[in-house]
Amino acid sequence: MQVAVFSAKPYDREFLTRAAGDSGIRWQWFPEQLRADTAKLAEGSVAVNCFVNDMLDEPAITALAGLGVKLLTLRCAGFNQVDLAAAKASGLPVVRVPDYSPHAVAEHTVGLMLTLARRLHKAFNRVREGNFSLEGLLGLDLHGRSVGVVGTGKIGRCVAEIMLGFGCRVIAHDITADPDLESRGVAYVSLDELVAESRVITLHCPLLPATHHLINAERIARMQPGVMLINTSRGGLVDTSAVIDGLKSGHIGHLGLDVYEEEAELFFDDKSGSVIQDDTFMRLLTFPNVVVTAHQAFFTRDALTAIASQTIRNLLLFRDGLPLEAVVTA
Repeated sequence: MQVAVFSAKPYDREFLTRAAGDSGIRWQWFPEQLRADTAKLAEGSVAVNCFVNDMLDEPAITALAGLGVKLLTLRCAGFNQVDLAAAKASGLPVVRVPDYSPHAVAEHTVGLMLTLARRLHKAFNRVREGNFSLEGLLGLDLHGRSVGVVGTGKIGRCVAEIMLGFGCRVIAHDITADPDLESRGVAYVSLDELVAESRVITLHCPLLPATHHLINAERIARMQPGVMLINTSRGGLVDTSAVIDGLKSGHIGHLGLDVYEEEAELFFDDKSGSVIQDDTFMRLLTFPNVVVTAHQAFFTRDALTAIASQTIRNLLLFRDGLPLEAVVTA
């Protein structure tokens, strides 16, 4: 069984090859992102394997189907990059990795909170330069603060549990309440109530048409002055221009991002030797109260092992004609 892997990095090759063992899977590794114009690279492959910034839109899916590809596999949980209606029309099942390591993303989320609350990024650079002054490093306790968790699936639930352990008041918003979190004192409220009551707001919901720019100028205006906003989910949940306005006015006091709505042309590649053309992104980096990481919240050995294991399982179930797991449908 030949599989074309797009957006392939050395660590993808390492973990997928190890997980496949002697299963007979033959790999084609492509560093290129999947697009309609790169789909031809998958010629001869039964399946393709893609990541978060590969674009499986209708033209790309039609091209893949025309090449004889029979299965679309994602080595991620999110599927907003896939035109599911086009996949169904082309007869291509889509499978993903829904549960690899929610703890990895949750712990990174809390790491961003602590970095911002205690200004660790500034302190680190200052000490390396021989500056041991504490001026400008005054922080805030998270204990006792109200933390709003938007989306309490596996990752959001982990974040809520960690923040409960910190002694925070946790409130949440989701279309379905988690009874266990409720029993531990987490109150479910409307999104507008959450943004108004929370000192810290953290996003853990999928990117869908209904959640695009969930955080916009109107909702930012309802937030507490000096609010901390964290997004480790999908960049499109946040209207970046509105957030920049909030930072400039001081209404947003801290911003931690592991995702960015235009990240496809930036993240996962070394751009240090070139001039970055995204003026909006570069404006974000000018604020001293902003910390950006490049979509690395998932990036732990445990998570990559789990992603590879489920990916191989998805491929082998298809190869052997068995019922598929983790299927995504329109």
